[in-house]
Amino acid sequence: GDSSTVLQAEEEIIEMKDVFSVKLKRRRFAGQKTGGTLLGITIFKCLSKEENKLTDCAIHLNNLSEDHCHSWFKHLKEILNGFQNRPKSLKVFVNPSSHKREATHVYYEKVAPLLKLADIKTDVTVTEYEGHALSVLKECELQAFDGVVCVGGDGSVSEVAHGLLLKAQIDAGKDTNYITTPVRAPVPLGVIPAGTTNVLAHTLYGIKHAVTATLHIVMGHIQPVDVCTFSTPSKLLRFGFSAMFGFGARTLALAEKHRWMPSNQRKDFAFIKTLADLKPEECELSFLPLQIPQEVTHENDRITLLYLGSKDQWHKIQGHFLNVSIMAIPCLCSMAPRGLAPNTRLNNGSMALIVVQNTSRTEFVKHLKRYASVKNQFNFPFVETYTVQEVKVQPSLKSGLDTKENTYLNAASAEGNYPWNIDGDLMEEASEVHIRVHPQLINLFGVDTDDLESSQATCSCI
Repeated sequence: GDSSTVLQAEEEIIEMKDVFSVKLKRRRFAGQKTGGTLLGITIFKCLSKEENKLTDCAIHLNNLSEDHCHSWFKHLKEILNGFQNRPKSLKVFVNPSSHKREATHVYYEKVAPLLKLADIKTDVTVTEYEGHALSVLKECELQAFDGVVCVGGDGSVSEVAHGLLLKAQIDAGKDTNYITTPVRAPVPLGVIPAGTTNVLAHTLYGIKHAVTATLHIVMGHIQPVDVCTFSTPSKLLRFGFSAMFGFGARTLALAEKHRWMPSNQRKDFAFIKTLADLKPEECELSFLPLQIPQEVTHENDRITLLYLGSKDQWHKIQGHFLNVSIMAIPCLCSMAPRGLAPNTRLNNGSMALIVVQNTSRTEFVKHLKRYASVKNQFNFPFVETYTVQEVKVQPSLKSGLDTKENTYLNAASAEGNYPWNIDGDLMEEASEVHIRVHPQLINLFGVDTDDLESSQATCSCI
């Protein structure tokens, strides 16, 4: 107009794959819930920030023409509805007892507003006891939802993942006592971290951040993940991602005996006490190494795949072990930023078998400290690592039981059972445990795999 200053217009490009919501913007008076003067539209965008963090931002486009606003709103909504992986309805489980009882606050203050903004319908169950989510999932009609979300710690996530996969087997008519080839979960699982260690969330997102986790769900980022089955010779124990036998399991068993303590205190107490009473487990480990394909080119340029390792060639190790870890995922957490099993991946169809043989307490502590550093935690003569497809752990049954007052610290409990730490949940078994890995058995809302079927439409705004 009459201004003597020439304003240079800046153009900003917004890719629609980064947009998760669009709303009509209106001016309303206090207390007015509907109607109001139309001012334009607001576009809500997902932004990537440092350290794997995602956040949301709003971009306001002003236009007083109702026709223009409704036309833009309609077309942008059509584009957003074209993103196939984005959920429109979610089954949500909230564990109010996780960590410092913060899960309910995390969900209603940070997660629910974003889901509402993205027009995602939710059916929320606040769990009341251990196993509540599992019992609900067994009866749940999963076809009514585009995903299942768990707000809680590692134990809660493990229960929901197990329930989701168990429901898939039931619906497929599988014998749930003996499953060699399980069917995949029908819907993805979303993980909102609200626990202490949050291993699965750290592994997926690289960070404990509820908004980041929520935006991965909202944006429909899908990550296929390997899952293990843990079985005895007679029954399926559960589905899971990782397990520890020995020190890691006995520490958890002791912590569970002191649930009256605050979470961090009982974990520190259990760790120190178990370390003070450090003793190895006598058992036999049988494992089937991963078959690694290797390309061989012949003179006629024909490529042949050779598999290193026989299909049925089991290896056996017998002895005294301080700890045995079997992990299908890297298991990142704040205490192990490189991961408890940094040499495996989320979906490479293998498990890491990490065997810590009997050694002095001093050397074992050195090994544990390495997890928190950048040094190789496996570079010790008493630590062995293998890449495997299957593992069998057969404890050696003891002829006599220890009569110490704290018998739960011993490898065998009064019932003759041995503790297992499966995804942060305590399980006790007396017999052999057989662990198999099943490639990409479940989809998790997580890292963007860049294969979203998305429109490449963009909009420009001045």
